[in-house]
Amino acid sequence: MTQQLWSGGRRALLTLGGLTVVSACAGTPPKPTGSAPAPATPPPSPVPSVPPPSPTPAGLPPIAVQSKPLYVVPAAAVPKGAKAVALTFDDGPDPAYTPQVLHILRKHHIKATFFVIGQQAHDFPDLVKSIAGEGHAVGTHTWSHQDVSRMPAGRARTEIGRAVDTVAATLGPIPHLFRAPYGSWSPTAFKVCAALGQTSVAWDVDPRDWDNPGSDRIRSRVLHQVGHRSIVLNHDGGGDRSQTVRALRNYLPVLIDRGYRFVGV
Repeated sequence: MTQQLWSGGRRALLTLGGLTVVSACAGTPPKPTGSAPAPATPPPSPVPSVPPPSPTPAGLPPIAVQSKPLYVVPAAAVPKGAKAVALTFDDGPDPAYTPQVLHILRKHHIKATFFVIGQQAHDFPDLVKSIAGEGHAVGTHTWSHQDVSRMPAGRARTEIGRAVDTVAATLGPIPHLFRAPYGSWSPTAFKVCAALGQTSVAWDVDPRDWDNPGSDRIRSRVLHQVGHRSIVLNHDGGGDRSQTVRALRNYLPVLIDRGYRFVGV
């Protein structure tokens, strides 16, 4: 779950571990026939049962290194004269809550951005396809929800790149939006993101739904904090998100009545 801005605040770490099971089999080459000696043949190398994605996504050119993530929707992404807001969802996809979120968004004809965890995307590829198939943007949130600000460049590249490759293998297009767990970046993480063509995206509205404060409080925080070009942080995975679903159902009609248009990041 994503719990705080890069600038500081309450941090609760949630680390999802991953285990790659490797199996191998090596056959014994047949003995040669005839008098000529056969050349030595090394046994085949062990082959993983499920090859992990490459840590270096291909196809996206490097971008400029950011000094900070995007906290609001870029002005260029806002239609002229519109009052815009972007909804984002972290830590999914989750088979219990992501479909409920998609249903609510579909009902109101709203598009959002989902920052998926690589392991979840690997385990639930059909949900990732459903998200993209309904016109929502899919970004990544690392492979296993690790704090990339504490990692050396090589490890951060693998943690970020493996999630990017997993989504690309599922959808075809390579995702280009990235959100760091806990809203925690570092100069090294920004350099890794830039090398992988990933734009780092944060938020300016945090209802702290990850802490399950109650759907009414989530709704109130969103409606009090939101403004023109706001990026709203929500979660569709990482725990019980029933409060988020109820709050979303209640605050979306209010934002619509206030004249907001829902845009991508």
